[in-house]
Amino acid sequence: MTDTAATIPADLVARGLLDTPDVQALTPVTETFRMRITPQMLAAIGAPDDKIARQFIPDQRELTIRPEELADPIGDAAHAPAPGITHRYPDRVIFHVTQLCEVYCRFCFRREVVGDSGVLPPDKVAAALDYIRATPAIHEVILTGGDPLSLSPRRIAALTDALAAIPHVRLLRIHTRVPVVAPERISAEMLKALQRDSLTTWIVLHTNHAQELVPAAESAIGSIIGAGIPMLSQSVLLRGVNDDVDTLQGLFTSLLRLGVKPYYLHHCDLARGTSHFRTTIAAGRALMAALRGRISGTALPTYVLDIPGGFGKVPINADYFVPSDSTGTWQVQDPQGRWHIYQDPE
Repeated sequence: MTDTAATIPADLVARGLLDTPDVQALTPVTETFRMRITPQMLAAIGAPDDKIARQFIPDQRELTIRPEELADPIGDAAHAPAPGITHRYPDRVIFHVTQLCEVYCRFCFRREVVGDSGVLPPDKVAAALDYIRATPAIHEVILTGGDPLSLSPRRIAALTDALAAIPHVRLLRIHTRVPVVAPERISAEMLKALQRDSLTTWIVLHTNHAQELVPAAESAIGSIIGAGIPMLSQSVLLRGVNDDVDTLQGLFTSLLRLGVKPYYLHHCDLARGTSHFRTTIAAGRALMAALRGRISGTALPTYVLDIPGGFGKVPINADYFVPSDSTGTWQVQDPQGRWHIYQDPE
């Protein structure tokens, strides 16, 4: 495995993941949307067009910007009362502690800003913490970015110390790709920085394909869970990566086997230059309906859409219950697609 990340198309030629003539064509893509692929993910790519490569290697189709695509598709800026804060729901805030990631996903909904300005400066961290302290309704803080676990254990410890000292904050959620894409960062020092007696901490792992769960990633996940930190997962439904039942089943059952509860399957956001990744809502619903008949309910995530413009996240539910003409009478569909009648008791 190489020991440096790939950050420009030319870095991929020596690794056999790109042909030399492609470098010039892809340079405008990486000048518009940054590229970074960690050594761990470079090693996990089995072929130039496999399911991991498609997530990280630039594609000329990214320069096709559709009219409905947005620079801020989930509306972070519309709910920003303080630097680094998104406050969309009363009881929780997103705290953007860094704009750096270990990898830059080609479908990222924050692809316009990741890598722009690094770590949130100390004065803005202080202002964000002041806002959280002054808002007693906030019970949960969600660290995101960028990827918060790209920060040093020292910086993470400073954040967890500060949050643990706020009486009304009792839940900490950290959204990260690090245990999969840079598992070496999950050190004893990092685990210690995450553990605070007054905070219940959850790690939400972003992973989209079971091929990402290499032995080093499994070991990092085991270390987190072994330290008493529960884990959830979130994935993005991506055309050409995981938009088939077998692939999703393999991912979700692999995660559950490792002790990670599948939490969200996101419909791909309307980020600029990502239309080649998006499925239709109907296709996603059909996949979820097919999965329900094949895997345990504990392995099933909730399929969700972040409504464009900052209006919140909602489940995309299949219609298993359809009301009949008679009051209290329902048609119910089972996992095999058969319909049954259910009558509410009078």
